[in-house]
Amino acid sequence: MASHTDSTDPNALPTPVTQAGREGLDALLSRPRKALIGLDFDGTLAPIVADPEQARAHPEAVPALAALAPKVASVAVVTGRPAGVAVRNGGFAGVPGLEHLVVLGHYGAERWDAVTGTVTAPAPHPGVASARAELPGLLDRIGAWRGTWIEEKGRAVAVHTRRATDPQAAFEALREPLADLATRHGLVVEPGRMVLELRPPGMDKGVALMEYAREIGAESVLYAGDDLGDLAAYTAVDKLRAAGTPGLLVCSGSEEVTELRERADVITDGPSGVVRLLRSLADRMP
Repeated sequence: MASHTDSTDPNALPTPVTQAGREGLDALLSRPRKALIGLDFDGTLAPIVADPEQARAHPEAVPALAALAPKVASVAVVTGRPAGVAVRNGGFAGVPGLEHLVVLGHYGAERWDAVTGTVTAPAPHPGVASARAELPGLLDRIGAWRGTWIEEKGRAVAVHTRRATDPQAAFEALREPLADLATRHGLVVEPGRMVLELRPPGMDKGVALMEYAREIGAESVLYAGDDLGDLAAYTAVDKLRAAGTPGLLVCSGSEEVTELRERADVITDGPSGVVRLLRSLADRMP
């Protein structure tokens, strides 16, 4: 399915290609105070970079969010990153207008609220530390250490292949060994854009989005993402739609991941397009 992309008019709202998407957009605009805006971070609010530690929100993302957040029930950044890292890299702390923003980090296992500026979270899963200790030896044994990089994420650990000579080949070679490692330590593997993340089971972006939508009594939901981990959030929006809550699915355009493009109501031109969409929504909401 081909979705409508950004218009040449930077202030124009895109036209969703599905009836469900059009109903979702109409609900967002007609009842903004009951709307939830859900957003992935990497690839959606922040451009993808070779070193995730260097990822920063698009320069216009925070101003757009500060214009939009006071007009809706809540803005939730739903990310696999630790909540505190997303807050730092996004520049979300202490910004006037972002009082209605939360960051659901580690797929919802952590939560940062702008109102309090604090992170709440349960105890970490012991399997993460055990798996992390085995990773260097595993990468060395299978000849995948060159060009790969281990990212410490506190409640998860990830192996990136974007710097490898052949990133896709390295990614595929690591799938089975990392799945075996995860299983032995009671974890699951979450694939992404040239990254495989080992994390505890039971939480994903769909669960996090659904629970938060119910908590705040959202009557419409927008979710924007770019990667495989965002498919669970797309499914959550589909479930909300089926239950009578309108929703809009937005893909932050990427040629690396086609699954989201095929399900999206709207495709934007990466983070810059997401920012334009957020600004356009803010401009049209009372």
